[in-house]
Amino acid sequence: MEPKLYVGNLPYTVTEDELRDYFAQAGTIKSVALIRDRDTGRSKGFAFVEFETNEEAQKAISLFNGTQLQERTLTVNQARPREERPAGSGGFRRDAGGGNRNPRGGGSSNSNRRRSNW
Repeated sequence: MEPKLYVGNLPYTVTEDELRDYFAQAGTIKSVALIRDRDTGRSKGFAFVEFETNEEAQKAISLFNGTQLQERTLTVNQARPREERPAGSGGFRRDAGGGNRNPRGGGSSNSNRRRSNW
């Protein structure tokens, strides 16, 4: 088992320091990474906590999975390896130009909808 854990369902107000202190009950922490939204900087409600040993990581799972932290029930389990995504796949790119996507040209994308004659 890798000593890196996924911690989910975190309160949005929790900090990396609070997580480090909380999980230190299980052993020596190598790193804490609280995942934040790129645009707003707000927590996404999950983090990764890495321990020195596999035994400490397993102890943390036993101690904290299903427990309450600031009235939220935590999910704590072994982190899966990050999936590699090909460059440019999926999602919306802000730098991709864009503009009018209506194949008929004209104003808004709603211009090709039928209008009622009232």
